[in-house]
Amino acid sequence: MNQRLQDLYAHVSVHATADREHEAAIELLLLVMVADKHIASDEIDAIREISEDQGFESDTFSFDQYLGQAMAKVRAALADRTVAALLDDIDGRIVSTVLRQSLFSAARDVAGVDHAIDPDEHELLAQVAARFD
Repeated sequence: MNQRLQDLYAHVSVHATADREHEAAIELLLLVMVADKHIASDEIDAIREISEDQGFESDTFSFDQYLGQAMAKVRAALADRTVAALLDDIDGRIVSTVLRQSLFSAARDVAGVDHAIDPDEHELLAQVAARFD
């Protein structure tokens, strides 16, 4: 019985890992946002709304407090051409099956906020789909 419970809950986010997963999800959505090298307040608002809708906000995690750190991490990955490594890191931190399944849709929503998805965004969305859809 113990193994069955462990298998059942193996991919469920627990409080101890939830903040790491939420940070990773925000980084992924910011990466999608900046893929076209254009940042719009509507896109940031969309990510904030996704964070709220997904229940990320807690006593230990705040989108607004993490935004600067996450943006710095994303920009560094773009500048250093280490986006694949960042995606690997994000992929490794998100263990919740439910969150993993919702990320591609959220990423597509962020990319489409400006009503245009450019080739760089398409390429990144394909990578996100391969990992999370």
